[in-house]
Amino acid sequence: MGQLDGKIALVTGAARGIGKVIAEKLADEGADLAVCDLNMDWLAETEAAIRQKGRRVLRVAGDVSNGESVRQMTDAVLAEFGAIDILVNNAGITRDNLLVRMSEEDWDAVISVNLRGAFLFTKAVARPMMKARSGAIVNIASIIGLIGNVGQCNYAASKAGLIALTKSVAKELARRNVRVNAVAPGFIRTKMTDTLPGEVQKKMLEAIPLERFGQAEDVADAVVFLAGKSSAYITGQVLGVNGGMAM
Repeated sequence: MGQLDGKIALVTGAARGIGKVIAEKLADEGADLAVCDLNMDWLAETEAAIRQKGRRVLRVAGDVSNGESVRQMTDAVLAEFGAIDILVNNAGITRDNLLVRMSEEDWDAVISVNLRGAFLFTKAVARPMMKARSGAIVNIASIIGLIGNVGQCNYAASKAGLIALTKSVAKELARRNVRVNAVAPGFIRTKMTDTLPGEVQKKMLEAIPLERFGQAEDVADAVVFLAGKSSAYITGQVLGVNGGMAM
């Protein structure tokens, strides 16, 4: 018996990386999945992994920053499953550069996907969750949204905004028993970190009290916790998964 048996979860940015692992972990705990990304073909591997676990899965493709696209994806999930119990706003991009060199296009792109996308999906699922008087929304923020970072003012602003969105929506939806929380990962081992020069990795590790990079599974475990019964009295919170970087 999984702690999410009978639940329907929608995960954005689920084609690869942390989003894919989150979707698989939710399936391990008994949830059926709707997985979202820009391209339907990108989601094939995630879909196959979830089906192997014996769970139902629906692929939906679209642009999280486009309101009509989000409405169409949400409607497709509701038509297939009849409910959305868990929303994980994971879709995100980076367009790094120093402030004085950053284009308006790169600023807008990051804010649109990382923050506007979460707003649109949260708005889309809010009514059905409120009607059901049950739901859990988990936003994937970042330690950068808490402490900032050189060359990432757009990304930091989007993730700080996501944290503020989390707290505000949590206050709005609490009376209908819909909980809204955020996970703020630190340095998580990915294909990108694996290709960094040894000296760069060493410097990054020196900032982490636990002296290791996190794994995508660490983030997924936090999402499962915030989506399940064990966190039934937790809302409006930011759970840091960062090895102690921001205490």
